[in-house]
Amino acid sequence: MPDLNKPVAAVTGLNHITLSVADLERSFRFYVDALGLKPVARWKNGAYLGAGNDWICLSLDQDCRTSVPPEYTHTAFSVKLASFAIFKQMADAGELILWKINKSEGDSLYLPDPDGHKLELHVGDLQSRLDSLKIKPYEGLVLL
Repeated sequence: MPDLNKPVAAVTGLNHITLSVADLERSFRFYVDALGLKPVARWKNGAYLGAGNDWICLSLDQDCRTSVPPEYTHTAFSVKLASFAIFKQMADAGELILWKINKSEGDSLYLPDPDGHKLELHVGDLQSRLDSLKIKPYEGLVLL
C-alpha cells in the first residue's frame, strides 16, 4: 500500500483554471476584448481561452458568486510591459476598476472580472520576485 503521506507522482505544472460565470457572453467579451485572451473553443455553457501557453475555462454556473470576495486569493496573468501600460491607462481612465493597489515587486494591476473573480495583471515572473526578496525579504523568509 502506498504511503499516503508522500505524493505518488509530482505535479508538473498548472493545467488550467476554471471560473464560474453568471453570464457567458459578458465574461467571454471581458476576457477576449478587455484582457486579450485567445478564444479556443466555445459551447452553450462554456468556453476555453488561451493565455500564452496556459488556458482558462469559463463555465456557466447558476451558483456563481455575486460579489468580490474579501480574501486575497486571486489569479495572476503575465503581461508584457507595453501591454501593462495600456491596461494602466484603462485603469486610470476608469475603464478597469481596481480592488487592490500594488505593493509588491513588479508592475501589477489588481482587478475583478464581471463575476467578482479577483485577477492580477503582472509584469515579472517567479525569478524576478525571488530576486526582489534578496533585496527586501519578507519577515521570516526562507528560500528553499
